Amino acid sequence: MIRVVLPGNLRTLAQVGREVELEVAGPVTQRSVIDALEAAYPALLGTIRDRQTKKRRAMIRFFACEEDFSDESPDEPLPEAVATGSEPLLIIRAMAGG
Repeated sequence: MIRVVLPGNLRTLAQVGREVELEVAGPVTQRSVIDALEAAYPALLGTIRDRQTKKRRAMIRFFACEEDFSDESPDEPLPEAVATGSEPLLIIRAMAGG
């Protein structure tokens, strides 16, 4: 099971708690985790990434094991700790302003 921590606005849309658990088929990558998340919670379609291009939305960031994976390839494997469920993938709203 993969653990994903969601920000408040996405928790509200999906009507879930702070953390969700997902089954991910194949390699554990950003793309496979988001595919599983959107399949399990259709209300999240288009909120984390664009529906057509599948590119991450500008104000969304991905963190795991205290590292920022936001600019990594969506097909790059996530750390083993995320794949085994011992560490969550954090989806964070980026802060803007000055």
